Amino acid sequence: MRILELGHVVLFVSDLQRSADFYRDTLGFKELTRRPGAAAFSAGRTHHEMLLLEVGGEPERKEETKPGLYHIGFKIGDGPEAAKQAYKELKEKGVPIIGTGDHGVTHSIYILDPDGNELELYADVSDAWKTDPAAIMRPTRALDLE
Repeated sequence: MRILELGHVVLFVSDLQRSADFYRDTLGFKELTRRPGAAAFSAGRTHHEMLLLEVGGEPERKEETKPGLYHIGFKIGDGPEAAKQAYKELKEKGVPIIGTGDHGVTHSIYILDPDGNELELYADVSDAWKTDPAAIMRPTRALDLE
């Protein structure tokens, strides 16, 4: 067996309407369908790339580092201008930005969804990783998107 690609991500959310609206309206993810308790999204690559399942409760962000999901990365475009434009749009929509980073091959913006899940919104800025796989592990540099 061999994994061909990451197919989809499923998140438990406390409030489906709030989370689905965030992914659709704030991040621009195409909502395919919504029914009580579930909403499916796709960027068009596959039948669904994200599924939200409502479980209720209170959102909880764990500050300590321990095994488990760290963040989900979403490609938002190519080139430094794509990251700058996304940064501007997030600021205009009042989305708190918890960090940015120049990873050499990507320019990244880090935010939290309504349940505290960390999301990386990134633009590819180099394809150096294709000839030098170590390029993806280079130290992160500061990135000013203002």
